[in-house]
Amino acid sequence: MRMKLSAGVVIALTFLIPAAPAAAQAQAPGLDPACQTVERKVYQDIRELITIDLDTATNAELRLLAYRLLAEAKAESLPVLPKAIEDRLNGTADDLRAFLKSSVQTAWQTALRVKTVQTLTGAGPNVRAATQKALDDGSIDVLLAYLNTGLYDARALDCAAQPTPTVTATVRPTPTASATPSASATVVPTAAPSVSPGAPGGEGGEGGGLPVTGSDTATVAGIGGALLLLGGVGYVIGRRRRARFVA
Repeated sequence: MRMKLSAGVVIALTFLIPAAPAAAQAQAPGLDPACQTVERKVYQDIRELITIDLDTATNAELRLLAYRLLAEAKAESLPVLPKAIEDRLNGTADDLRAFLKSSVQTAWQTALRVKTVQTLTGAGPNVRAATQKALDDGSIDVLLAYLNTGLYDARALDCAAQPTPTVTATVRPTPTASATPSASATVVPTAAPSVSPGAPGGEGGEGGGLPVTGSDTATVAGIGGALLLLGGVGYVIGRRRRARFVA
């Protein structure tokens, strides 16, 4: 009965005493893989949460610590570690004590390595180089420093190296009036003077041409007078020849 009561108290204390408030570890914004400004994700050093003597701590204290570590692991979306803690919470007190003394840091280190590898998705050359360097070292301190600081520093270098997109303005020509008449334009033909057939001076009339006026009339009249004069002279000469022949 006392064990059940202690377990209930431990669970209640877990919710009353939150693990490491995120506001206390707020940092300057960083960049995501798409070079967009985002809030940095801070990974807590869980070694700082182990503030009790694991050799002399009571079972209730051990369970309280385990629940605090579990809450932090889930808040950071860490793989491996949450399940490892839950398995020990379901076991004996001795198993939980041994786990917290040695194996918890091993499971946490594995979780940090997995999170480090996941940062390679969409990574640039600087992030890839920093990731490989952290994985080659593999220690908790190096992995933790990479996830909290090194990743964002390397990502900032990759984003700064990207070319700035240029915007080219497209100028469209303004339509101008065309000198060529369009198909819809209506062309009205100029009316030509018509001449009725048979009218005096018309093309098909009996008059045979346009009437003569002005200086052309005087010329015709002169020629006509000359012809009359010649006709009269010819007539007089002809009569004289006839009179001579009769005599």
